[in-house]
Amino acid sequence: MPSFETAVDADAHLYEFVVPMVPPTVNDRERVEEYVALMEHGTVPTAVALSTLDVCQSALGLADDPAAHWGLTHFLLDGHHKLEAAATAGRPVRLLSLLTLGESLAAAEDTARLPALRAQSRSARATST
Repeated sequence: MPSFETAVDADAHLYEFVVPMVPPTVNDRERVEEYVALMEHGTVPTAVALSTLDVCQSALGLADDPAAHWGLTHFLLDGHHKLEAAATAGRPVRLLSLLTLGESLAAAEDTARLPALRAQSRSARATST
């Protein structure tokens, strides 16, 4: 499930994902609970990720989904305890995202649009299934 999604235009949709680099089972339970307590008192911790933006369309030309998919994927480098605590407490976490420009499957003009797209309201894409 995306952590955020919104329309890019009539023919494209942005999906954002956070990918942990370790499973939650390795997180220290006490540390997670410490962050939960801090968040319940208003703290908004910051996690750090290396991110890519991929803009793709179906290689098979599937008629049921002709829209371009913009995939903004954040590979979590630091903040696994914070992210689990945020999910547990239902609280926000700030994400410092270092976007790779040379490794992403997106054009420079696409990555330049990200700040405005992320400022838009969340909106799910309607599909005809």
